[in-house]
Amino acid sequence: MKRINVLGIETKAPATLLLAAALAGGNTTTASAAGFTDAVAGGEAGLELRYRYEIVDQTGISEKAKASTLRTRLNYASADYKGFNAFLEFDDITAFGDIEYNNATGLPSAQTSYPVIADPEGTEVNQAKLSYTGLADTGIMYGRQRIILDNARFIGNVGWRQNEQTYDAFTVNNSTLADTQFLYSYVSNVNRIFGEAAAAGDLDTKAHLLNIAYSGFGAGKLTGYGYFLELVDNPSASQATLGLRFAGDTPVSQEVKALYTLEFAQQSDYADGAATIDADYSLVEVGAAVSGVTVKLGLETLGGDGTYAFSTPLATLHAFNGWADKFLATPVNGLVDTYVSVSGKLSGVKLMGVYHDFSADTGGGDYGTELDLLAAKTFGNYTVLAKYAAYSADSFATDTDKMWLMGQATF
Repeated sequence: MKRINVLGIETKAPATLLLAAALAGGNTTTASAAGFTDAVAGGEAGLELRYRYEIVDQTGISEKAKASTLRTRLNYASADYKGFNAFLEFDDITAFGDIEYNNATGLPSAQTSYPVIADPEGTEVNQAKLSYTGLADTGIMYGRQRIILDNARFIGNVGWRQNEQTYDAFTVNNSTLADTQFLYSYVSNVNRIFGEAAAAGDLDTKAHLLNIAYSGFGAGKLTGYGYFLELVDNPSASQATLGLRFAGDTPVSQEVKALYTLEFAQQSDYADGAATIDADYSLVEVGAAVSGVTVKLGLETLGGDGTYAFSTPLATLHAFNGWADKFLATPVNGLVDTYVSVSGKLSGVKLMGVYHDFSADTGGGDYGTELDLLAAKTFGNYTVLAKYAAYSADSFATDTDKMWLMGQATF
């Protein structure tokens, strides 16, 4: 049996018990129940299987990394009882064949002679939360939960990796004001993708997340946010990020829609954070959707002055600055990402291509370029995906090629 930690309480969870829970029902849709026992008996379970084969070929490392992993996700959602409902979810990541990749845990088993593929094996409680919806226009949630704010640029779940990032938190959502969504979350711990035993495992935090969005404009949604991260185990890195984001679209004709996003944020020291924490973030993205094809051109800047660079420690980083993951940590001279993307569907297959040109914010150095390609198709409860990233280094990091083949089934 594997030992699992839920909100600081350790328990043992036999795999056979988890499998029995998965076979008890289908999806995670909840329904109202008359009594407590009805709420438990009337709940529903879900099962998701996600297999992925990943290859990484990186200059400077003689061995290619190869990872064949399966994520088995089992969950249970109770029916509603007097406004309360509970949700429990387990994830198990298993690697097949020889371990020929660096799992980024920092443990002796990490296989550091290979390039990094951050999908370590393990079984964890992914979510364990209690929700209350008995107040008008208000939702309250306590426990281990998924938090994704806006486009996940600052607060996300790192959903691409097999082990998801979740948060031990108390969260309140409110929509009392017309066209306005208010969210506040207090986060005491971040369950990172490397697992609890990893050297870079959980983050002990005293974090306050505030996000207010107004969608009353016809042209888009305006969001203001403040993310105050006190990092208990690394207090000098504690930071506050304040920002504004406006994103939307406007029809130009019957077949053409204009797309746009503007965002600016400022980062400074917070709590015991170092006085050198001072950097700006900006994003300008414009595009058009024409007859099912979407084209976007963007300029994203994470400021850096040679001493400190804008940092996003809780972001879904894989979704930004190239799928090769060369910029998970912002270079000290900052990062300017100029990119163009084209996406659409052909015979039901989602196709996407992105080209990035990376340079420094300070000093103007050229970091490198990257080409990303994706093809995916969904058949009912099943999804298959092929994905490729090729980073060509100039003055930063090394040439890297990555390839993924993935299949997912949800029941």
